[in-house]
Amino acid sequence: MTDPANKTVLITGASGGFGRQMVRQFGSAGAKLILTDRTDALLRDATDEAGDNHVAALATDLSTEAGCRALVDACAAQGIVPDILVNNAGIAVAGRLDHVPQQTWETLIGLNLLGPMRLANGFLPAIVERGSGHIVNISSVAGWVGARGMSPYCASKFGLRGFGESLSADLEGTGVCVTNVYPCFSQTPILESPQYGYEQRLVVPPHLISDPAHVVAKLIAGVRRGKLHVFPDKYARLTYYLLRFAPWLLPILDRRLYAQAVAAARRAG
Repeated sequence: MTDPANKTVLITGASGGFGRQMVRQFGSAGAKLILTDRTDALLRDATDEAGDNHVAALATDLSTEAGCRALVDACAAQGIVPDILVNNAGIAVAGRLDHVPQQTWETLIGLNLLGPMRLANGFLPAIVERGSGHIVNISSVAGWVGARGMSPYCASKFGLRGFGESLSADLEGTGVCVTNVYPCFSQTPILESPQYGYEQRLVVPPHLISDPAHVVAKLIAGVRRGKLHVFPDKYARLTYYLLRFAPWLLPILDRRLYAQAVAAARRAG
């Protein structure tokens, strides 16, 4: 169990929909914040919002090994070992794999999966030596079920789920915890991600979209309780239970969701 009060929390993707809520809610919980995102311009508003809780900020591209190393080295240079590392930065893309530019999905894998692994690898020795810490991975319900048009994204989120589960087992007895979070669709900029190969841009039905503030509140509650798996909204929980008890229903629901997305796109057009 980890209480964020007076803890140093490193938030990647701090300017995004979840990231901004993390800045607010971890800050309200009394945490000291290290913020990172791709550019100084993206970080500026998040840093301003952090106020006195802000300890450090660094613009770096976490889809690359050099970007991850720069963040680890910058913290080491200031003598900072995060108590809670939140691997939140991520991107999405929709479309059949061969319709999506290879560089696009390779960048996605670099940011969504390799980035968290590289950061954990860089920070873990000092965290384990201290004997306490918490690593939070923002996976997705797409880390449990492969959805059509989302193969690179699902690959990254399945991988992140497996990474978190295995890392949790490896860290047993060290005082370091792992929490994986699996939101469904939420009202964040990721809903506007690039789409390839569709006649019309698909639209997520509004009833499936959650409030990021609620997702982050569930995340922090899960960290406080030391939970490995957090399903922060009703559709994420429903998907998990269907996967366990009625997996045959999931392909039917996937086809229905796709039909709803196409219908919503036509109405929007």
